[in-house]
Amino acid sequence: MREILGKAQTVRELLKGVKYSIDYYQREYKWQDKQIRELVEDLTGKFLEGYEPGHERRKVADYPHYFLGSIIISKKDNASYIVDGQQRLTSLTLLLILLRRLQSDAVVQVNIDELIVSEKYGQKSFNLHVVERDPCMTALYEDEPFDVTDRSESVRNLYARYQDLDECFPEDLRGEALPYFIDWLLENVHLVEITAYSDDDAYTIFETMNDRGLSLSPTDMLKGYLLANISDAETRSIADTRWRSRVRQLDEAGKEVEPDFFKAWLRSQYATRIRERKKGARPEDFDRIGTEFHRWLRDASQGVGLRTSDDFQRFIDRDFDFYSRWYLKLVDASRTPAEGLEHVLYNAQHGFTLQYMLLLAPLTPDDDTETVRRKVRLVARFVDILLTWRLWNFRSIAYSTMQYAMFLVMRDIRGLDVPTLGKRLHETLTDETETFASNDRLRVHQQNRYALHRILARLTDYVETQSGQPSRYTDYVNAGKVRYEVEHIWADHPERHADEFPSAADFAEHRNRVGGLLLLPKTFNASYGDLPYEDKLAHYNTQNLLARSLHTQCYEHNPGFVRFIGDTGLPFRAHDRFAKADLDQRSDLYRKIAELVWDPTDLLREACT
Repeated sequence: MREILGKAQTVRELLKGVKYSIDYYQREYKWQDKQIRELVEDLTGKFLEGYEPGHERRKVADYPHYFLGSIIISKKDNASYIVDGQQRLTSLTLLLILLRRLQSDAVVQVNIDELIVSEKYGQKSFNLHVVERDPCMTALYEDEPFDVTDRSESVRNLYARYQDLDECFPEDLRGEALPYFIDWLLENVHLVEITAYSDDDAYTIFETMNDRGLSLSPTDMLKGYLLANISDAETRSIADTRWRSRVRQLDEAGKEVEPDFFKAWLRSQYATRIRERKKGARPEDFDRIGTEFHRWLRDASQGVGLRTSDDFQRFIDRDFDFYSRWYLKLVDASRTPAEGLEHVLYNAQHGFTLQYMLLLAPLTPDDDTETVRRKVRLVARFVDILLTWRLWNFRSIAYSTMQYAMFLVMRDIRGLDVPTLGKRLHETLTDETETFASNDRLRVHQQNRYALHRILARLTDYVETQSGQPSRYTDYVNAGKVRYEVEHIWADHPERHADEFPSAADFAEHRNRVGGLLLLPKTFNASYGDLPYEDKLAHYNTQNLLARSLHTQCYEHNPGFVRFIGDTGLPFRAHDRFAKADLDQRSDLYRKIAELVWDPTDLLREACT
């Protein structure tokens, strides 16, 4: 084995002016929203332990330091190839690109360009250089849209994770605190770079670090603690069998399902405090359950009611069995439509992982199946309404933004019966100040296109199912043979509307409003998208019911739709032409449909049935 070097480096030292490549046989960029969210939470949480408004910038040097792990590099052909650590370095680069954009209009800026790109002979290239990713990285770097259709898994994940970063990066760090955070990230966050001078040596290091001495997971340590406190050997053996069987099911349900369950369960039933976002604030039970649930339970055992051998047995045989069984059902419902639990899927499609602790919170081991399902329906519908209101008003639904408010809701609904639960959730929504009525200028933009796609799918599906047609919601949101996309009724030709919009910018803003949007097959836009409205109208009559409603023939020989209009009083009408007033009327129609789809009084009706 040749020389091997290990060196601790700051983010600045690691990335400034250094080129890294990834061999063709390396795996794809795999990180998902969960890993991105955890990275942002860990970094911002550690930063906030030191930051206080009013600090001088140089005070950042005294803030706590953070270790981000190690990377393994193979040096060959005068280049540095990443053997282990590409997930972290890729995500870190995406974060730097986001921070660059966030500070673009700020008076005080930190130079981070040289950590992302470098220039040689007048040509810029990314410091993390992977040819197939360059077009996507360039679009993100220049803050331009990018179509990931038919791109590799890595490229699709790159683009999606950047959107996740934008969603979950805290609002309170986007203002005066931003340069402080960037300084801290570059100077106080460290990685260890281990460099070998052959692939064989690099992979030997990698295998040694990952394969020797399989450490116990938090779940293993929790099991050991619980079983050790059951005194009867036969009872302990039965509990062990039950535990192993259910943990196997959790593992089979997907990566991270097992630890996520324990966090959701223990938070939902026992967390009473959460850390304040200020300097010196200590982690409370909500936070500790998220990072070390096995240690937290041992420390909190008395408060949880674990005192005798019978208590520990009951905790496994009754509580663990009940909550893990329903958690698995909720995971299934979040992936495929389940009758009566559709809203769990809707929330999951927004990436809202906080819903699980909310869904478990009102459940008790004494609840029968129907009671559990009613409670889950109520909470899932509540979450669905709240998320949609926030999205409609351009508010973030990111984990870091929603965490504290959802903690309060979770604590407030813990163990409630069905009628009380429905009333409490309805009261919570009543206290919200931003609803559909508070924003009459909802429009599509780069950051909300995915969420607005889901909202349009729900509106379209509601109109069709209430008119007696079968649901096609799954078709509208899945990437099947026919892929649906958010499409504009107006083609991007401001000159056609110069009489109403002298400014191209005013035209573009109005064109993007929700009333000027439809959900249509991608092939439709390719064929007809550039045509004037009058030339597209007949083709709209061949599409979904919401698109067809623009055409006069939709109101003829269509009894289900006509009955639906009569029952709801919705202001549907045909549009022979589509001017500004027509788009505004259509926006009002969509808002009124939304108020029926996401109606808080449904919670009271559900609770009383």
